Amino acid sequence: MQITPIATTHSCFTEKFGIPRQPLLADASRAAIELLPPYDDPEAVSGLEQHSHLWLTWQFHQVAGQWSPKVRPPRLGGNKKLGVFATRSPFRPNNIGLSVVRLIEVRTHPKVELIVAGADLLQGTPILDIKPYIPYADSVPDAVSELAESAPPATTVHIPQAITQTAQGYRDDWGTDLAALITQVLAQDPKPAYQQPDPQRIYGMALCGFNLQWRYQDGAIQVVGLSPLPNERETTGEEK
Repeated sequence: MQITPIATTHSCFTEKFGIPRQPLLADASRAAIELLPPYDDPEAVSGLEQHSHLWLTWQFHQVAGQWSPKVRPPRLGGNKKLGVFATRSPFRPNNIGLSVVRLIEVRTHPKVELIVAGADLLQGTPILDIKPYIPYADSVPDAVSELAESAPPATTVHIPQAITQTAQGYRDDWGTDLAALITQVLAQDPKPAYQQPDPQRIYGMALCGFNLQWRYQDGAIQVVGLSPLPNERETTGEEK
């Protein structure tokens, strides 16, 4: 079986650390799904604008070829193992991911691309398929997940006014609200669940071409820095 990517992802997330662990948890995130030849035909996306949300099938391209029968889900604190097929771990036999995203705009010029919100996708993620989300068929109101009944509680995020002003001055072609995105991403507490925060430790991640830095204080997250990266392709790592 051979599968060829139909599109590539241009994302506000340029490194794995800090990406929301599930889609739609950070609606302020933005991504452009650019269709690749020969699939970049405007006729291929005709009618897609009639749907508010999409299913994206994609590949965990930075862990391709790696898998384990048992993994440690972050939701369980990273200390308990479950079968890989009982989780959404990227370390899967075929490294395939599935995300539902909100469709903002369908663009057909100068290239065919879909602008989406709430994507949990890394820059360069290969897209394998795109399908419309159909509410009557795809929504299951009485579905049960004993391990993850609801989203994790949000962590309080404090952003100094000066950093908020810097974020509010950010502009891109997707309409990203960087101040809101910072709050939504950090409210999910990106650090490993098993790790006890040290108030003296500074964490950092690349976000929208900036180096975002924060520390943990009194059970909350305090943003301490937002500076332009010297090269948007560089990654800052988990800790600075």
